[in-house]
Amino acid sequence: MTKSIIHLHSEGVSLLIDARGPALPAVLHWGASLGSLRDGELASIADALSRQTPPATLDAAWENTILPTEGDGWSGRPGLQVSRDGAELYTRWVLTDVRADATTCEFTAMDAAAALTLRSRLEIGPGGVVWVTHRLRHDDGSVAAPVVVGWLEATLPVPDSTTHATTLDGRWSREKRAVTTEIAPGATTRASRRGRPGHDAATVTALSERSPEWHRGRVWATHIAWSADTTYRVDRVTEAVTLLGGGELLRSGEVVLRPGDEYAAPPTAFAWSDRGLDGIAAGFHRWLRARPQHPQTPRPFTLNTWEAVYFDHDHVRLERLAERAAEVGVERFVLDDGWFLGRRDDTTSLGDWVVDPAAWPDGLRPLADSVHGLGMQFGLWFEPEMISIDSDLARSHPDWFLHDPRHLTHDPSLSWRTQYVLDIANPEAYAHILDRIDTLINEIGIDYIKWDHNRDLVESVHDGRPGLHAHTVAVYRLIAELKERHPALEIESCSSGGARTDLGILNVTDRVWASDSNDPVERQDIQRWTGLLLPPELIGAHVGPTTSHSSGRTTDLSYRMATSLMGSAGLEWDILSCDAEETAAIARFAALYKELRPLLRTATVTHPPIRDDAWRITAYTAPDASAAVVLVATVSGLDDARAERLRLPELDAARHYRITMRTEIGEVKAGWILPPWISAGETVLPGAALIEIGIQLPTLWPLQAMVLHITAID
Repeated sequence: MTKSIIHLHSEGVSLLIDARGPALPAVLHWGASLGSLRDGELASIADALSRQTPPATLDAAWENTILPTEGDGWSGRPGLQVSRDGAELYTRWVLTDVRADATTCEFTAMDAAAALTLRSRLEIGPGGVVWVTHRLRHDDGSVAAPVVVGWLEATLPVPDSTTHATTLDGRWSREKRAVTTEIAPGATTRASRRGRPGHDAATVTALSERSPEWHRGRVWATHIAWSADTTYRVDRVTEAVTLLGGGELLRSGEVVLRPGDEYAAPPTAFAWSDRGLDGIAAGFHRWLRARPQHPQTPRPFTLNTWEAVYFDHDHVRLERLAERAAEVGVERFVLDDGWFLGRRDDTTSLGDWVVDPAAWPDGLRPLADSVHGLGMQFGLWFEPEMISIDSDLARSHPDWFLHDPRHLTHDPSLSWRTQYVLDIANPEAYAHILDRIDTLINEIGIDYIKWDHNRDLVESVHDGRPGLHAHTVAVYRLIAELKERHPALEIESCSSGGARTDLGILNVTDRVWASDSNDPVERQDIQRWTGLLLPPELIGAHVGPTTSHSSGRTTDLSYRMATSLMGSAGLEWDILSCDAEETAAIARFAALYKELRPLLRTATVTHPPIRDDAWRITAYTAPDASAAVVLVATVSGLDDARAERLRLPELDAARHYRITMRTEIGEVKAGWILPPWISAGETVLPGAALIEIGIQLPTLWPLQAMVLHITAID
C-alpha cells in the first residue's frame, strides 16, 4: 500500500485523488485531462487546492472525501447513512489499503469500533466514463448487533462555475422530457419511488456552466446503473465544492447487515464533456460499445405484433402476417401479449406461461418453424415479474406475491392494470419462472424475448420487510441465467414503454423499448433524449400505423420511417392492411435501413447547431468521418421564410463529400424554399465548407422529414 496523491487519466479525462490518509481519500479534480504529472506537481496542485493547513477544524472542513459525512464537517447530504439499535451510527474511517494503476484505484477503509469495512473503486473506462462503486461489510466478531443501511451513495466534485442542472421527466408515451433549472443552494435530491425507474425517471443528471447545449459547453453528468428506486443528488453548500452523484433509494429496514454480510451499492457512472451534451452521449456510447456483451451483429429489422393484432390471436392471420413480413424484408418476427393460457385481455393469466390451446391448437412451434423457414428470427412476449389474481399460479401460490399479505386480498389500490408483482427473490417463484421460460425456449425455438414490466411496484414486501432490492437483484440473476443457458438468446427490456432504460438492466439485456408511443412527433424527442445515454442500436424504434394509437395523431409514412431510422428499426403495424404503395415503401425502407445500419451502429451521434426549435436534426458520423447519415425533421412550422443552413462540424475539413437525398422514404415536402441541390438529388462540397458554412435547408412543411447520406469521395 502506498498512500499518495493518485492521478488517473485516460481518454481525455483525469481524476486527481488525495489518498495520503489517514481518512478516506478526497477527489480534488474530475474533468479535463491534466496530462502527465510528476509527483512533485501532484503535491503542489493538492496544496494549491487545499482550504488551509492541517489540522482542519469543523469551522474549516477538510476537502470532501469520496464518502462525505457530518464527521468531516460536511453540511450536505451524507454519502453514507447507517444505524445500529435504532440510533444513527457515525463512522470514523481509517484508510488501510490503496491500490492503483493508470486508470483504476481501489481503497479499503475500516471503522474498527463500528465493525465496518468500506471498499471503494474508482475507474476511468472507455469513453472517459468514470465508474464509482462502494461496498460496505459488517465485519465478523467484535459487534454482533446488525447494521441497517439507509443509503450508500457515490459522489464526485464539479466546479462551482456550474449554474444549471438538467434531468429528465415524462409520463407514459411521453418519456424523456428534458427539464433544466438553475442549481439551487443546499442539498437537493431527485428521488424515484416507483419500484422501477419510471416514465418520469431522472435517468441522467447533468450540470453545466450555462443552460446546456448539444454541441458546445462543459458538462458533468451522472447515471445510476440500477433498475429500481434511486436518488440523484446535487449538493451546493457554502463551505465546500459542489457535489454530484446518487445511489439506490432504500426503504427503512430493507438492507440489514449482520456480521459477515455485505451491501454492494449500484455502480454509478460519471461522464464529463467539453463538447456539450453530445460529448456526454459520446462517452456513454463509447463505453457501452466497448462491453464484451454489446450486440455485434446487425440489429434485425423487426416486426412486433402488438399494434397489428393486440389480443386477437388468430393463428391463420398471424401466419399470413409473418409471410408478409418476410416479403417486405423483416428479419425478426415477435409475437406479443395474448398467446398464453386464457389471455384474451389484460385482466387475467399473468404467470401461467403455458401456450393457450384455444388460440394455438397446435402450439406455437408451427408458427416458430414457419417464421424460421421464412428466414426470420422468432420472438415472444413475456411479463415474468408479474402475476394476475385470476391465474392458476396465484391460486396455487398465494404466498408468491411481492406485496404485504395483510393488504393484498382487500386493498384494490395495490392492483395496477389489474396485475400484481411476483416475488422473484422467492427461490420457489424464481425457479418456477426460470423453468417455464427455459422450457418454452427449448420447445418452441425462441430467439428473442420481449421482457415487459407494465406497472410500478408499491409496498413491495419480501420475508416481512421491504423487498425491492432483493427482487431487482434476483431479476438480474434470472435474466443472466437464461442468457447463460441460451447464449444466442437476445432480450429486450420493455417497461410499458421506456420506464426501465438504465445501464443496470442493459447489463443483462440487448436493447430497450423507448416508448409505447409510435407517434413520430413524440418519438423525435423521446429517442433524442434516450440517446443521451444509449446509442441508436440499443433503442427500439418502430414504424406504427398512420394514426397513432397513443396520441391519435396522423402522420405521413415517410415521417414515421425517418424517425424509426434513429434507432433499432422495425414495424409495429398490421402491414396486411397496407395498400400496394405502402407495402412497396416499407420494403424500400427495410432495404435502406439494412444498408445504413453498419454506419448507425458505430456512429458518433451529434445534434448540429440550429436556432429554430422546430427542427430536429440528428447526425450519425462514422468514426473516421468517411460517411454520415443526417436525419432532418420538423415538429412544427418554421420561424423563418428562409430556412437555416445545416452545418456538420464532425466531418473532415480536408475531404470532399457527396450529399445524396435518400428518397426511399418519399420525396421532400417543402414550401417556397427548395435549394437546387435538393432538386438535383445530390451535390458535392468541400468538408471545410460543410463544417463552417453549411448547406441551405429546404423550408420543410410541419411534420416532414428527409434523410441525407453523406460519403467522402477523396
